[in-house]
Formats: sequence, C-alpha cells, structure tokens
Amino acid sequence: MSTVVQYKCPNCGADMAFDSQTGMLRCASCGRTDNIENMAGKGTSHPEGDVSYDMDEDDRRASEAAFEHDYSDPSHEDEPSNHSTFGENEANEYHCNNCGAVLITDAQTTATTCSFCGAGVVLGDRLKGKLAPALVVPFTISKEQAQEAFKKWCRKGLLTPGDFMTADRIKNITGLYVPFWLYDLNGRGEAEATCTRVRTYTMGDWIYTETKWYHVYRKVDLNYNRIPCDSSKKMDDGMMDKLEPYDYRNLKNFNMPYLAGYIAEKYDFDDEQMLPRIKDRVGSYVDQYIRSTISGYTTVNMNREDINIRKKRADYTMMPVWMVCYDYRQAEHIFMMNGQTGKIVGKPPLSKAKMLAWITGISTGTFIIFRLLTLLLGGGLA
Repeated sequence: MSTVVQYKCPNCGADMAFDSQTGMLRCASCGRTDNIENMAGKGTSHPEGDVSYDMDEDDRRASEAAFEHDYSDPSHEDEPSNHSTFGENEANEYHCNNCGAVLITDAQTTATTCSFCGAGVVLGDRLKGKLAPALVVPFTISKEQAQEAFKKWCRKGLLTPGDFMTADRIKNITGLYVPFWLYDLNGRGEAEATCTRVRTYTMGDWIYTETKWYHVYRKVDLNYNRIPCDSSKKMDDGMMDKLEPYDYRNLKNFNMPYLAGYIAEKYDFDDEQMLPRIKDRVGSYVDQYIRSTISGYTTVNMNREDINIRKKRADYTMMPVWMVCYDYRQAEHIFMMNGQTGKIVGKPPLSKAKMLAWITGISTGTFIIFRLLTLLLGGGLA
C-alpha cells in the first residue's frame, strides 16, 4: 500500500483544494487560504535545480514560434535531457486518509478524487524525487466558469441542433492536468534558390519581356522557446494542439498542492520519444521563416534546403484542461477547454434540417443573382 497526500485545513480539519480564482490552497468549509509557494516541504523541486524563468516580452511569445538569432553555439547535437524517468514497479492501490476507501488507479494517475467521500488526493510517491514534474501552469478557470463558458459556446453553433444548444446535457466535467514536455530548440537552416524577376514593357509596336535570373542564398540560426507537446496516450494530439497557446506568465515551479482537487496524469512518453514529432513541427517553422525572407521575385525555385533542429532543453510540465462529456441522443461528445485561457475545442453534432435550409438558402440566392444578371445583360431591365 502506498501513501497519499491530502491537505487538511489547520483551522477546521476539512480537506483543502487548489482554488483557481486565488491561486491558493483553499478550505471550502471555513474559507481559509494558504499560499502554496510559502508551504515549506509541501511540494517537490526539480532534481536538476531551480527551473524558474525570467520571462521578458519575447519569452511570452514563445509558445508557438518566438525566435532570436544566436550564433554562439556551433553544435548540431541534442543536449542531454534534464528530466527524470519513471520507475518500473509502481503500486496501483492507495487508501483515502479520510474514509479509508481503497483507491484503484492506473499507473499513469498522479492525482485523483476519492469516489466515496469526494476528497482530493495526490499520489505523492508518483511525484517525489525522480517522478517530479519540473513546471506547472495552474488552473485559472473554475468548474462553474467552465460550465457556463461551454454552454455559451454551444449556443453559437449556427448548424448545431436546437436542443443541443439549449439543453443542459453535461454528463461530466473534469479538471485534468495533462502531462506535456516544453522544449527549447535551436533551428538552423541553409537554402539555395533560383529566382527570377520578370518585367514586360512596350516600345513602339513591340512588346518586350525582360527576365533577370538570381542565385539566392539564405542561412538562418533561430531559437524557439517553450514549444509544447502533450505526452499522454489518452489525450487526442489534434485537440491538444488546438488548445494552444498557453500563457507562460503564470508558469510555476511544480508544487504538489497545485494538483489538489483535480485529476492528474503522468507522461506515457519521455522527451526523447516525443522529440521527432516536435522536431518536425519546428522544422516547418524554420522552413516558413526561410521562405519568408525570399520575397520580391516573380518565381522562386528552391534548389537546396538543409534544416537541422537541435534540442536545448526539455521540461516535464503539467497543463490544465477541462474535459467536458456531453450526453446527446444516446451518444457522448467529448469537448476540451484550456483551463487557463478558456479556449474550447471539439466537434458538436450538426442538424440535418439546418444544413438543408442553409444549402437551400445559398442555392436560392445564387439563382436570384443569376436571373438578375441575365435580365441586366439581356436588356430586360430599364
């Protein structure tokens, strides 16, 4: 049997949980709040030392493709990982400190709630020492706010069924910390292209076309900071990518109380396993940047392009996601919300009647325009 971590209120003894509104640990019974960052001994630190960042304006743009020129490091090799790996033999059975109920979890769960008494528990042995994440983006949107935002989002659907937009069919809404890797990468690119500038002009009775040919060479050295990549088998990669970007101004060094009251998973894939995917992504950024510098030509024919992506750093990070399970006509629809920014992704059902009306409306409008043009061109209208 393994130990669980529960945070008891020093005033009344009730369970405390992370409050997304204040960013503090809060007791729902008496209202006491505690600053998580001042709770000595209540969390874990990254095994490689302090991983806090000085976040200037350029850093905050780095969730997608912020870059800067840096020619100081000639290396093309990936840096050694500065993260930890998981042990092989991990217990899956825990006991709730409140009611003594047995908590059966899969091997990836790091925080959950007791099914019997509802207490939020953190599975501390899966987060200490070598199992500790480096960073966390805490929730800033509460469960109530997430529910209201989702209902408003549903009502905006022009082609969604009416009863889907108005009925309260939320079957379940779960606050989940999803494991991500945040990468810092260096991208170097070298390209050669044959380009032309074409000018056409008239002289007397003759029309001349002048073509000038250019050999174009580009070499770039770019840094991309905090590019996120989810590392959970359970989460849909496409939906996770669409939830971006996260605002890293609220990025914190990991501390276990941030997970209290939420579900949390640990990663299925380490940063080396996810590296090919993130290199492909950043490689496309480098390609786009190189091509953006070759402008003002009539034609561009890329003869050679060499791109090398090198990992500089990878931090194991927990990101907040609200997962909404919506029950509609005996089918479940899964939607996700960024627990920090409120961005929602998912595919709501479509109303066949509304789609038919929309298509009919377009067809009718097109026919009317066609008839008017026919009458005008044929002189049918004075």
